[in-house]
This record gives sequence, C-alpha cells and structure tokens, in this order.
Amino acid sequence: MTFEQTKQALEIFAKSVIKQSKGNLRRHRKNKFITGSSSGDLEGSLGYDLNVSPNSFSLEFYMADYGIYQDEGVKGAESTYDKSRNSRFQYKKMPLNTQAKGSIQKWIKEKGLKGNINSLTYVIARSIYRKGLRASFFFTKPFEDNYLKMPDELIEKFALDIDNFLDYST
Repeated sequence: MTFEQTKQALEIFAKSVIKQSKGNLRRHRKNKFITGSSSGDLEGSLGYDLNVSPNSFSLEFYMADYGIYQDEGVKGAESTYDKSRNSRFQYKKMPLNTQAKGSIQKWIKEKGLKGNINSLTYVIARSIYRKGLRASFFFTKPFEDNYLKMPDELIEKFALDIDNFLDYST
C-alpha cells in the first residue's frame, strides 16, 4: 500500500509552507542573518524531506542553522522585542566571534555605512546583544496557517487510502 493520497496531501502542505516562507523572507528582506552565516542564502536552504510507508509517514523541514534565530528571534541581555518574548534563545554574551564579526562587517559594507569598521562592528554587536533579534516568524506563520487548513484534508485523504486498501485486500 502506498498511501498515495496521504503523500499527495503532505506534499501540497510542505510545498505551500516552503513557498510562503521564501516569500516572507523576500518580502521582509530577512534572507541574511547579521550574526550568522555570511552566505545570506536562508531562502535557498529551505526544504523538506517526506517519507511515506504503509505503516507511517514523516515530514521534516530543514533550513540553514541560523534560520531558527530569524524565525523565533533571540531575547536580548537587557531588553527584548515583543515578538521575541517567547523565544527559547537568549544572548548570554556579545556575538563577536570571527564569523559574526565578518557577517556584521559585510553587512556594514553592503549598507554603505561610513565610519571606522571596527567601531561600527562593535556598536552593532552590542546593540544586538542588548536588544536581541526581532522574531520574523517567516516559517512559523506559514506552517501554522497551512497546518490549520490541513487536518480535515489529510484525514479525508488518509481515509480514502484506507478504503482503497480495504477494497484491494478484500
């Protein structure tokens, strides 16, 4: 038994979540993460793996490591954006490792900011440390919206697969 209709419903769900998440990143210009990867290709890292077998199914979404911080936000050491209040992440030390420093400096250059690059890097890192990162929910919102639409459809498709299985096996 292949559970084709269940697989099809899950495919539609996953593709919609990814498409909407990518759209959110583009719309809100959240494709780059100032203290994370310098590649800035969060959109390109979004994907999913779907495995359906006769006894089970699994659907896993994946993205670049820093994507979760963009989505959930990070609480600051001194204050926190309202949208990030429920984040499980919080800064404990200032983000000035080599990778973060390079990402901040690249961002400064892209924005055309004038001034001493080391001073600007420090000031920006300190601001991020103190205030945190505002949650964007670029992934969470599409996932929740599509999930709320899905259960009836999935149950219906799953029931059709069971009916087909029973017709086939009797």
